[in-house]
Amino acid sequence: MTVVLAIVVGGLYASGLFLMLRRSIVKLAFGLVLLGHGTNLLILTAAGVVRGRPPLIPKGEGAFHAPPADPVAQALILTAIVISFAVVAFAVVLLHRVHRTMGSDDIDSLESTRP
Repeated sequence: MTVVLAIVVGGLYASGLFLMLRRSIVKLAFGLVLLGHGTNLLILTAAGVVRGRPPLIPKGEGAFHAPPADPVAQALILTAIVISFAVVAFAVVLLHRVHRTMGSDDIDSLESTRP
């Protein structure tokens, strides 16, 4: 399972970087989204994937019988989701303003501040 997640993370990072290197500003925003999703999966993969084991000690027991899920990684992923959503929302607002001002979404045509 870890190998599959590592391949998916690599694919998300590769496609995100590929989209960010394109000439269109819209593709740049989609690249940011893919990089955010890749980062979330990378944190989950680094923490270790365990299914069906909550990070709680059962009542009346003194220790875990099996390795539990890591709650810190899940909290980091929730924080990363909020931060990546804010970055993408800010980028989309900037992209909309640039497109409205310049009339194009081509990065090479954005050399001047005047339309």
